[in-house]
Amino acid sequence: KIMHEVENLHIKFGTQSTTERDLFLNESFPSGFQWASSSESFKVEGGWVEDGKGETIWDRFGHDGLAFENQTADLACDSYHKVDYDVYLLRGLHVNTYQFSISWARIFPSGHRGSQSEKGAHYYDKLINALIESDIQPVVTLYHWDLPQALQDYGGWTNASIVEAFKDYADFCFSRFGDRVKTWNTLSSPWVVSHAGYGTGEHPPGVKDYVVASYQVTHNMLKSHAEAFHVYNDKYRKTQGGKIGIALNSDWVEPMDPSRPEDIAAADRYLQFMLGWFAHPIFVNGDYPATLKTQIEQKRNECPLSDPARLPVFTTEESQRIRGTADYLGLNHYTSRLVNNSVGGCTPGPQGVGDFQAHVDPSWSSTASAWIYSTPWGLRRLLNYISTEYLNVTKVPIYITGNGMPTEYSGDTLNDTNRIEYMKSYINEALKAIFLDGVDVQQFTVQSLMDGFEGKQGYSQRYGLHHVNFENADRPRTPKQSAYFYSEVIKQNGFGSLKGDVFKGAEMQLTRQLVDALLAENIQPHVCVFLTSISNIYLKWKVA
Repeated sequence: KIMHEVENLHIKFGTQSTTERDLFLNESFPSGFQWASSSESFKVEGGWVEDGKGETIWDRFGHDGLAFENQTADLACDSYHKVDYDVYLLRGLHVNTYQFSISWARIFPSGHRGSQSEKGAHYYDKLINALIESDIQPVVTLYHWDLPQALQDYGGWTNASIVEAFKDYADFCFSRFGDRVKTWNTLSSPWVVSHAGYGTGEHPPGVKDYVVASYQVTHNMLKSHAEAFHVYNDKYRKTQGGKIGIALNSDWVEPMDPSRPEDIAAADRYLQFMLGWFAHPIFVNGDYPATLKTQIEQKRNECPLSDPARLPVFTTEESQRIRGTADYLGLNHYTSRLVNNSVGGCTPGPQGVGDFQAHVDPSWSSTASAWIYSTPWGLRRLLNYISTEYLNVTKVPIYITGNGMPTEYSGDTLNDTNRIEYMKSYINEALKAIFLDGVDVQQFTVQSLMDGFEGKQGYSQRYGLHHVNFENADRPRTPKQSAYFYSEVIKQNGFGSLKGDVFKGAEMQLTRQLVDALLAENIQPHVCVFLTSISNIYLKWKVA
């Protein structure tokens, strides 16, 4: 059935010429559409041991010298001390939503309730209150990769006891913040945790075990997600009236040769090993996709001496507990791949076990990340696929919880025209999915509010709408051209009106010149932000 869906989408979109595919849609988003920007705790907060915060696996990773040029997240953007500054930037963007993650170790330093830090919880109170005072809705992610090291010392996500620990942590967060927070992501990009944290070992905790650990981690994360959902459902939903879901990352894939059924089937397997691994249990039937189970069983029969994958089994009760545990499907999406059928042999990992190989088209625009190529049309196709495959039975909306691209840290850091082109194209493809295809997408989140500590890449890759000067202890932020572009899209609620184009170009040029001049005079960054805002108001008045 699912393979037919990949095939159907190719039939629907495969006949499009490149010109038709990339045609720009000048329309507005639906009324009430949620425009967001985002950050993640370990990438921006700093204050790594402040006020009793516990060590996280990313702290350990940085201190072990495993990030780019031995960089660490010790200070990062110093957002722990800059709540008002960050909310000021958000007001300038005109977003109505801000998605951020809570650091589990800042709330419970040991990972357990007995170690609760009141000062840590107070930081998030302060941030949430400042957002609401500015009419910006907080969207809170309970877990974005920064596991307390104390839990990792006992096996982390491979240890089944983490399910109860996560449930208790979630319960505390709902109780403490849920009177003001109305949207919760349990986990963000959990595939990356299973794949890079416990499979390839590129991310902390650096476990290289794609045979057992990676699959066990997904198993425990799915159960943890479900328990958090049920805690909210049973104890808080009636009084707090919020929503709870999960943010899953997925690429889009096209068969390398659309005329070969083997490549169409391989493209389906790629999606099942990435998105289906998590989405199928939650949104379809409480269990892993049939394709995934069949493929792994087939490999076990082919490889009796070197079992390449061991997929845990859900009990009937566990499946029932997991199925339907989301009020929306959150999607983190950045890029696409071309996939062909291959013989993976007995090699562990998705390509080996899944019998596929992934490629990029040389014509696709590259970014500072070796993984992210700009393929905006892939988002529209993926949204159509998700709507048909996962949301046919469980009628919930899609929230785009993460989309963005990194630039190199180099000379012209504020003139990020490549990011503007990427954002414009991806946002427009989401609009096409809504306007032309009838897909229920209700939120778009641009990643990220500001440059930050990008894990293994340290500060060498920049995702921010705002530049952060990591050479300066004050960590000043400066809007990039993309920040002004995004604020215009939000103000227009899309692309239905071309008004303001003249203003935008002039504004960006003047802003850039003014910021350069002010920084050259060593003017404090918050004063720069204020003065550029005043100049842009004046310019807009002149143009009008």
